[in-house]
Amino acid sequence: MPESNARPTALPAPAQKAAHVRDMFGAIAPRYDLLNHVLSMNIDRLWRRLAVRRLNWQRVPDGTYLDNCAGTLDLAVALAGRGGFRGRVVGSDFTYEMLERGVDAGKTRTVPVRPACADALALPYADATFDGATVGFGVRNLADLDAGLREMARVLKPGAKLVILEFTNPTWEPFRTLYRMYSMHVLPRIGRMISSHPSAYNYLPESVVQFPAPKELARRMADAGFDGVQWTTLSGGIAALHHGTRR
Repeated sequence: MPESNARPTALPAPAQKAAHVRDMFGAIAPRYDLLNHVLSMNIDRLWRRLAVRRLNWQRVPDGTYLDNCAGTLDLAVALAGRGGFRGRVVGSDFTYEMLERGVDAGKTRTVPVRPACADALALPYADATFDGATVGFGVRNLADLDAGLREMARVLKPGAKLVILEFTNPTWEPFRTLYRMYSMHVLPRIGRMISSHPSAYNYLPESVVQFPAPKELARRMADAGFDGVQWTTLSGGIAALHHGTRR
């Protein structure tokens, strides 16, 4: 018998996850960037710079790169705007409203980023198309994580690097408890107030709790076709940066 004080979950059933995620991010797109910066106290900008640095794009500065689950294109623009970058970035996401928001905000006006509305589980690109790929806060929302990792391996050239920036759960106490209280109680209230969405900012922290720990994500990247997978935790363990090379 379930505990009487158990909270209802904001997570959708697996079969409904893709549709739920698309609808939810479409609804919060107008306030998504503002909430990211407010709720992270702008540290998300630093995390994206670190992700771009890990990509080692200088190996092929005039190459073609994929930013998968690109959202409003912040990470794609962070890569395309680097000094010395001469290639192009495809910012791919299956929520049209998120891509539209990034374009309407003028983010792609001066950088070589091409938005593309596509499903991360069935990317419309040929095998071995890209010289590198990034994912910022997106793999957690995939309906099938392993299928998504395999699909990214498919479209990357051998020797290309994949960099994944994702939230995770801190392990150090008492910070773990304090952060859990913030993410489960404070963050949803601020999110509802700014976005006017009733449940999106309950889903987001709950999805972090349910997501694989960094070591497990590294193992699954290796199983999907990546060598030398490593990770670094950021900001006390509230995010992790994984990277591996397509074998």
